[in-house]
Amino acid sequence: MTARHDFRTVSSEDVHVGKILALRVDEVEMPGGGTAKREIVEHTGAVAVVAVDSAGQVTLIHQYRHALGRHLWELPAGLLDHDGEPPVVGARRELAEEVGLDASQWDVLVDVAASPGFTDEVVRVFLARDLSEVDREVQGEEEADLEIHRFPIEEAVRMVLAGDIVNASSVAGLLAAREVLDGRAEPRPADAPFRDKPTRFVARKK
Repeated sequence: MTARHDFRTVSSEDVHVGKILALRVDEVEMPGGGTAKREIVEHTGAVAVVAVDSAGQVTLIHQYRHALGRHLWELPAGLLDHDGEPPVVGARRELAEEVGLDASQWDVLVDVAASPGFTDEVVRVFLARDLSEVDREVQGEEEADLEIHRFPIEEAVRMVLAGDIVNASSVAGLLAAREVLDGRAEPRPADAPFRDKPTRFVARKK
């Protein structure tokens, strides 16, 4: 078997460093002997939650997303922007802040690389069960605009396949949740290794 090329980075230049992401341009050694430039968006990473109640209903939010210029149906989610915080702790916090729920049972469904051709953003999607209500503290104007609804998991999957849910982590999480809830797949433990958790942008803030 031929040895794999290691795509060594020859140089790297920062173009923009913002609050939740950075843009850099890497010059990378290519297999043919030359180099190529790669534009990379560094991200904090994120978590999302498929919260399913005892009746088999999943909680979704309707949230404005400026990049697409419209409101989208999504899972409760948030950034991994607390240094050293386990992802499941961040997921639990976001679930409480966005929809006023907590859960006593947590599992990992999927890790979703948003668009690995240009960004290191990866979202870990959790399955939360045995739900209970908690006080919801609105964190800002965007969360004040959220609409919260519960749908049967079958209806949420139908919305995915109809193109009514397009957020990547929501699509993957809902399809994975149905497989687990129907007994066709097993989730991972809540503390399962997170191989591709983004680290470079968070390291800039230290």
